[in-house]
Amino acid sequence: MPSEVGIERQGDLTLLTLQRPEKLNAFNEALVERLLDALARATSDGTRLCVFKGAGKGFSGGFDFGGLEELSDGDLALRFLRLELLLQAVWSAPFSTLALVHGPCYGAAADLVAACSHRVAAPDARFRMPGLRFGVVLGTRRLASLLGADEARSLLESSASFDASRARASGFVQQVAEMAAWPGVIEQAVEAAGALPAAAQRALLAQSRAAQDDRAAGDADLAALARSVAEPGLGQRMRAYLEEVRQRR
Repeated sequence: MPSEVGIERQGDLTLLTLQRPEKLNAFNEALVERLLDALARATSDGTRLCVFKGAGKGFSGGFDFGGLEELSDGDLALRFLRLELLLQAVWSAPFSTLALVHGPCYGAAADLVAACSHRVAAPDARFRMPGLRFGVVLGTRRLASLLGADEARSLLESSASFDASRARASGFVQQVAEMAAWPGVIEQAVEAAGALPAAAQRALLAQSRAAQDDRAAGDADLAALARSVAEPGLGQRMRAYLEEVRQRR
């Protein structure tokens, strides 16, 4: 059985492919833990650039709602806390990170993209972050630091879908490129990541995000998420959100 995440090493490059295409690469427990393990290894194996992409028709549908009826509020809360730790690992990685996005990219998957230092979308990419609709505060501060408070608030309040053009205009992604051009995008990113000595690259990444990513800020993000998922009825809120989505279809 294939792993939830494909891992390839090519010199200084680590390529991570989300590969649950039958579930739109939704983030189940195994996929999140596999990504956490891969990022932990990449911090000590000489990786200078880590690339994230999705197999199949899109990057990822985000949090895996499968089996929701069987999960307790505590089970769900733990899964969201592990997701936050994953996002922090990407945001504070001592190597460059690049997200290559095509098709749907929703919820926690969009938060992962926002945590990357480089972000490229195919023209068909679509993004949506609906977590606040069921009361989950995930990635909010990082999004505001990336886009500015007003743009982040607009996207999160409406939880509306937005396309690659708006993502580029807002700064959510830095480039829109056809998938056929992605090998060249990766090649350029590898070259840029290797242009500085490793220690200088680590310092640049740390200092360019220091104001937003000190330990206290990360702990505050985790605390804000924990408070939101500790509110009673998390599973019920999530089921109500899914029912609302079904009724709109």
